[in-house]
Amino acid sequence: MQYEGALSKMPTEIGDPIQYYLVFEDSFLNVNQLLGRDVSITFKGYQCLNCSKRKKIFRQGFCYDCFYSSAEVGDWIMRPELSTAHLGIADRDLEYESKVQLQPHVVYLALSSEVKVGVTRKTQVPTRWIDQGACEAVSILEVPNRYLAGITEVELKKRYVDKTNWRKMLQNEVLTLDLLEEKTRIYDFLPDEVKPHFNTDLNEHVVLNYPVLEHPKKVTGLNLDKTTQYSGKLIGIKGQYLIFHDGTVFNVRAFEGYVVNISV
Repeated sequence: MQYEGALSKMPTEIGDPIQYYLVFEDSFLNVNQLLGRDVSITFKGYQCLNCSKRKKIFRQGFCYDCFYSSAEVGDWIMRPELSTAHLGIADRDLEYESKVQLQPHVVYLALSSEVKVGVTRKTQVPTRWIDQGACEAVSILEVPNRYLAGITEVELKKRYVDKTNWRKMLQNEVLTLDLLEEKTRIYDFLPDEVKPHFNTDLNEHVVLNYPVLEHPKKVTGLNLDKTTQYSGKLIGIKGQYLIFHDGTVFNVRAFEGYVVNISV
């Protein structure tokens, strides 16, 4: 079977295990069905996910021009504390920014290697946790806009990391810790303006199971800019990574906008 198109983040469905999909313009496949099979990935070119032009990808699936003009990749995406739509101030496009920023956001603790603090729109729970390869997650609070979530994250980053250690996550080297107990300690460290939004529900604890046949002992990232063709046996999917038997791992999201041929 042959599949070809521009890569984008793999959609997922919650399940036991989680179901993963690769979606192209004219086809899609359930990646779980490829476990235990040989898969070939061949780099064919670029296609910007914003303008669809065959231009080299700069970042996040966008070409250079789109990355510096599109409202979808403003600085407030990665740094939610920079959100300004609640003040009626535009970064690039106030209509788009209001639609995204002025909706309920969740601040959470996730366990993928160490304890990580993060922010996501409520509509992206549990998708955001799956994309990070978290095996457990708890909601700390729900606030009405992205700015409040952002200033909370800034404060909690003094105690927790805000990035996933992808190597440890893929090798399943996860800290042993009770997330719910950790949550009970966090209230005093919250900014005063968000304390009324603290989630006191200690039953809201999500455990996630990934389709991994075997966790690798060592991992090496596949870089399509350096290695344009790779073949190997797929043994797992976790976060947005494909895991192969020889320890090669491929971060699908890191190569959004890259046109590939996948042969099974």
